[in-house]
Amino acid sequence: MQLLRRGDSGPAVAEIRTMLTGYGLLPDVPGGRYHGAAQFDRDVEHAVRAFQQRRGLITDGIVGPDTYRALREARWNLGDRMLALMISAPISGDDVFALQERLLELGYDVGRPGGVFDEQTETGLRAFQRDYGLTPDGVCGPQTLRALRQLGRKVTGGRPGLLREQELLRRAGPRLRGKRIVIDPGHGGLDTGVSVAGVTEADLMWDLARRLVGRMSATGMEALLSRQEHSCPPENDRAAFANAAGADLVLSLHTDANRSMQAQGLATFHFGNGSGATSTVGEALAELIQRELLIRTSLLDCRTQPRTWELLRLTRMPAVRVEVGYLTNLGDRRKLLDPAFRDVVAEGILVGVKRLYLLGQNDQPTGTFTFSDVLARELGRNEARAM
Repeated sequence: MQLLRRGDSGPAVAEIRTMLTGYGLLPDVPGGRYHGAAQFDRDVEHAVRAFQQRRGLITDGIVGPDTYRALREARWNLGDRMLALMISAPISGDDVFALQERLLELGYDVGRPGGVFDEQTETGLRAFQRDYGLTPDGVCGPQTLRALRQLGRKVTGGRPGLLREQELLRRAGPRLRGKRIVIDPGHGGLDTGVSVAGVTEADLMWDLARRLVGRMSATGMEALLSRQEHSCPPENDRAAFANAAGADLVLSLHTDANRSMQAQGLATFHFGNGSGATSTVGEALAELIQRELLIRTSLLDCRTQPRTWELLRLTRMPAVRVEVGYLTNLGDRRKLLDPAFRDVVAEGILVGVKRLYLLGQNDQPTGTFTFSDVLARELGRNEARAM
């Protein structure tokens, strides 16, 4: 879709203004609707920023695909429409999120609530309908809604979805061997991502991904790439690939850009929608990777942050996106062009993953855990020395 920003006008801006008004972020107008000449002015920009902040989006005041999707999804309340599994065009919205939260409270496992009606949501809904004596058709209609509203919580003492995610991590054990990780090098093919002075994000992240796959495979992990070298599947397809593969974790690799050449640094992102839904394991992994890379690379700390990007939202397992420096910053770009630096980044990410599974047991201070240490723990010290 066309990006909408301050200074734009027309029917698309009128639609945005109408939605923002409905969410209480802009004052009402006479007649209740804007017309074709609606302006994207300063008030609209401020309202868009406020909405983006609420929804875990980048607060740039620009309406792009992610913000427009979130604006449309926010209009739905549970009960506004029938909800069911649609394979070709999955239903998404705040009503789906509310349904997922309610089923989790009642003790039905629908995975992490992301606001998309997927197979796991349908399975949980059918189980609820069966237990309550309803026709288990997987459709959330009036009878099912009535039953959902009549029942009290079965799960107390925390958010059940988060507790399940943490318990799965605990049961996984400290060893890396046998764990399946999807590595997602950003962009690819005709979509080069950030491109500066002949250096492209897609090429750099492909190289970094291959280095990371090599190290993870050496530990006994099964590391899968989300794309081929010269392809660029959309984010929802990358998420579907990770889900179909039954991955334990997803690691997405990117660099950043900014109009200011002074912008620089490292940031990691995990799923979080600004309304309480989050991935606790994803957040923990993001923080571990952030700390490891900061001490190893001396990049500026741009912190860990929650986002609702498609790859983070649609994956059923914890997912983290790492933004390794700004290609538009000369210092960061020089580091990224150094193969030895990319080796350091790959090692830091691997160590972050290992620390996640250690759960704080038999750990070492940040920055002191090496690839050799990881191999020694995974393969036995004599075998690791031979490698």
